[in-house]
Amino acid sequence: MRVGIYPGTFDPITNGHFDIISRAARSICDRLVVSVAVNAGKGPLFSFDERTDMVREELKHLPEPLRDRVEVVGFSGLLMHHAESVGASLIVRGLRAVSDFEYEFQMTGMNTRLNKEVETVFLMASERHQFIASRLVKEIRQFGGAIDDFVSPRVMSRLDERLAQKAAAGD
Repeated sequence: MRVGIYPGTFDPITNGHFDIISRAARSICDRLVVSVAVNAGKGPLFSFDERTDMVREELKHLPEPLRDRVEVVGFSGLLMHHAESVGASLIVRGLRAVSDFEYEFQMTGMNTRLNKEVETVFLMASERHQFIASRLVKEIRQFGGAIDDFVSPRVMSRLDERLAQKAAAGD
């Protein structure tokens, strides 16, 4: 059985993330572990538990055969330690642009030095999702822009709620 992990902060999960998850589960992995990183250093808008819940909620909308092959777990620490703990032989990463490749290339080199048995597989973002980034989605919505092409209605609702709370608190 080929186990892959798709790690990320998912703050929030976007349609681009969902696309990579769907494609990886359909064509690359027998089992895909979507791994939500604690990553407090990035200063996420949503807590770890909220991000994990959002990802789980979104994955309920995968087609039935794929849904059973995907699970969501949280992790902190080194990605390679996490990969080993779930028995993964693949790390799935999405690429949107050349700038993503440079960072991912460095990470892949370091991860290979830590464990040469775990391969990194890159999936190019689908054309309609190439420019979606969680950071930009949050910024666009904070300034009143439309994000319905970038996230599901469920995620948009949670994002609106959180941004309203931040505004009320004066943040």
